[in-house]
Amino acid sequence: MWSTNTYWFDFSLVSLIFAIGNMLFGHFEEHTPKWRKILKYALTLVLIISITHYFGRGWSYGLLGVLSLFVIYIHGFVLPGKGINGWTAEPKEKYYEFRGWDKSKLYRENKPK
Repeated sequence: MWSTNTYWFDFSLVSLIFAIGNMLFGHFEEHTPKWRKILKYALTLVLIISITHYFGRGWSYGLLGVLSLFVIYIHGFVLPGKGINGWTAEPKEKYYEFRGWDKSKLYRENKPK
């Protein structure tokens, strides 16, 4: 009845990772254009499913593991090393500077409407 030996399982796994990641870390991408977020998701899906098809599921899950370690490294070591909280992206001024975003966006967001 249920089988994890399908490409749909890989599709679902990548989609779940992106959904949870967006809920927990979406504030790190608040000024990233929507087309870039969609492109990142689509390319990740194509890459993981292609690796599963050509090399096997173990290699694709290994890549997901390596990418997860990269995310942990950025949020756990690089950002704190720059004086930025890896969970909350605060202080916002430093985070905007790190990302190369225009700081005027930060001040426009905090104005009362």
